Amino acid sequence: MTRKLLIKKNLLLLLLSLFTIASCSTNKQVATKGSKPLTETITPRFKHAGTQYKLLMEDLPDDKLPKTYVKKTNFLETSGPDWWTSGFYPGTLWALFEETKDSVLLKEAQRSLKLLVKQQTNSKLADLGPIMYNSFGTAMKIDPQVSYQKTLIASAKTLMKRYSPKVKAIRSWDTRQNDKEFVVVIDHLMNLELLFWATHATGDSTYYKAACNEAETIWKNHVRSDYSTCQIVTFDTKTGKVKHKRNAQGYNDESCWSRGQAWALYGFTVLYRETKNPVYLSYAEHIAQYVLNNPNLPKDKVPYWDFNSPEIPNTYRDVSAAAIMSAAFLELSGYSINNGKAYFKTGEAMIESLASPEYTALLGANGGFILMHGAGYIPVMAEVDVPLPYADYYYILALKRYKMLTMNNLNVNAGFKFP
Repeated sequence: MTRKLLIKKNLLLLLLSLFTIASCSTNKQVATKGSKPLTETITPRFKHAGTQYKLLMEDLPDDKLPKTYVKKTNFLETSGPDWWTSGFYPGTLWALFEETKDSVLLKEAQRSLKLLVKQQTNSKLADLGPIMYNSFGTAMKIDPQVSYQKTLIASAKTLMKRYSPKVKAIRSWDTRQNDKEFVVVIDHLMNLELLFWATHATGDSTYYKAACNEAETIWKNHVRSDYSTCQIVTFDTKTGKVKHKRNAQGYNDESCWSRGQAWALYGFTVLYRETKNPVYLSYAEHIAQYVLNNPNLPKDKVPYWDFNSPEIPNTYRDVSAAAIMSAAFLELSGYSINNGKAYFKTGEAMIESLASPEYTALLGANGGFILMHGAGYIPVMAEVDVPLPYADYYYILALKRYKMLTMNNLNVNAGFKFP
């Protein structure tokens, strides 16, 4: 068999496997009826978001990707393709094109992908999963291309160079003492989807096992007894033992940074989606219940930047945490027999809040970003109360999942249908 035919065969097998995964569900739960005001405005919301992104792209340099927007100075801050948020802009464009069929969005989505291609061999990137999967992976679902498949497989191989069998995790950040310190951050549960995808695409279970090991390591060391989360754990490189724990982006080392909790909720939901192991479903549900039962979760369900900030309620909200959580809650609602309705209603409430004028920018405002009031790195006052590309990405993902569950009469989120 020629190399060309082999690639085509692998691509066909991949598509068949994705279709099978998207079509299967062990949950017999009936989908909860959606909110009428929200379901009736889904299409206009996608159109609004698409128009915003067409405005955003006008001020974007050809070799850069959007990072945030500073209203006071009317300044669009950008990044290179090796910055951790670089994959969210292309991913959002692809998702919006799928909903609006706007050729302008498609052209920009295709152009922005080209900026990321070289990152597939960049072994210094611990965020290679979200950078490449959220962009090329989203494109692969909408417009499958052999080149996208090859890029994703190469990216997974590169990411595995950072994996440690001793720690059973992927190294998050390089330090001057890599031989002694091995840092793992909860944010990098976002690498799981690329690794699981790679096993589906290649048949190589190495990626699958690494993803499960990474999640287990984080569950054992980053998740506390009350199911709140710690952002950063440093291990001994040689022994794999824990050296210390801290929260760089949280209020203090004992607090619960809301976006870290969101990453955990999303990551462990993905883990169950891929393995169907009920133990992993319990992990996701424990993380979810911490959020739902937290007395500091506001009535509108958009979390403060840290669940334990002493300045609550007079402190910053984080739309990125709400967007990530809403996408996760909606998916989890289809897997949970006992709490599915509560998860659905929570995800729905979060989307309703994010879609309101309180958090969604007026047309032409916010530098072209969709959501306002993101919290990047509050302890050092970086990216404070600004739009964030990952907030937009997960908001659009949540809207798409909500549309699937309520308007297409599905009983469960369709797994690989969306990133």
